Amino acid sequence: MPAEPAKRRIALWRKLKALGAVYLQNGVCLLPKVESHVRRLKLLQNEITAMEGDAVLLETVGLDRVQEQKVIARFSGERNEAYQEFISRCDDLEAEIAKERGIGKFTYAEVEENEEDLTKLQAWLAKIVRLDFYSASLRAEAEERLARCAALLDDYAREVFEAQDENRPNRGGPVRSET
Repeated sequence: MPAEPAKRRIALWRKLKALGAVYLQNGVCLLPKVESHVRRLKLLQNEITAMEGDAVLLETVGLDRVQEQKVIARFSGERNEAYQEFISRCDDLEAEIAKERGIGKFTYAEVEENEEDLTKLQAWLAKIVRLDFYSASLRAEAEERLARCAALLDDYAREVFEAQDENRPNRGGPVRSET
C-alpha cells in the first residue's frame, strides 16, 4: 500500500484484524483458510489494487508440526489478550454491581444501565469467540465470567424489584373501605 494517505492503510489493517488475522511482520498476515475468509480477502485484494497497492494471496503449509504450532500459538495468544481484556471488563461490571449494593442503590435505572453493559459484553465475547480459531486457553474462563455477570445482574435486578414499594406484598391484605 502507498504510505500516504495513512488512513487507507489503517482501514485495511482494521479490516484484516476484524477477520482475526495475525501479522507475521509488517504487511504479512495470516488467516485460517475458510470459505468466508477467501471471499473477503479477494474483496480486500481488489480494494488494495484500486488504491494502487499490491496484494498477493497465498495458501501456506507449515514445514512441520512445530511450525504449525508456532502459528497456532500466535492466533491463540492474540485471542487470549482479547479474553483477558474481556475478563477485566467483567471485573468492572461485578464491581459496579457490588458498589450499588453496598450503597443501597436499588433503582431500575441502575439495572437498565448494567443490562446494557451486559449486552455489550455478550456481543463482545461472541465476536472474540468467532475469531478464536484454535480454542485459546482463556475462552472457558471468559465464558464462565460472562455467566457469572449475568447471574449477578439477575440477583441484583431481583433485589431492585423487591426494594420498590409497588412490588412489596401488602402484609395486612387488601384494604377495604366500608361506606
